[in-house]
Amino acid sequence: MKEKLIRLLESFGFPVFLQGSLEPEIRYPDSFFTFWNNDTYDGSYYNNDTIAFIWSFDINFYSTSPELVNTKLVEVRRLLRDNNFIVSGVGYDVGSDEITHTGRGINALYIEYRRKNDVQ
Repeated sequence: MKEKLIRLLESFGFPVFLQGSLEPEIRYPDSFFTFWNNDTYDGSYYNNDTIAFIWSFDINFYSTSPELVNTKLVEVRRLLRDNNFIVSGVGYDVGSDEITHTGRGINALYIEYRRKNDVQ
């Protein structure tokens, strides 16, 4: 599931990093995404077996352009929803380690069904 999320985010042409993985001595790109898998939990059962998992991700976009921070996340929300992610709301501000960058984030859920007959 992480690979699917990364592919979708990379389609915007910006680097994608696991949250917290940027090394302190490396200069931040002008604009980039980070993500974090908050939890992956059982979502549904049948015959005492898990048939679905719910993936929870935080997705953040950082940029030196405050305008781009706001507009890009709207596009990300649309793309994720078009790809069966559940995204509620329009996001929240996130802190940045660099004074030059601002950030905004969203939470996205994805239901992964484990049996071929259980399609969304």
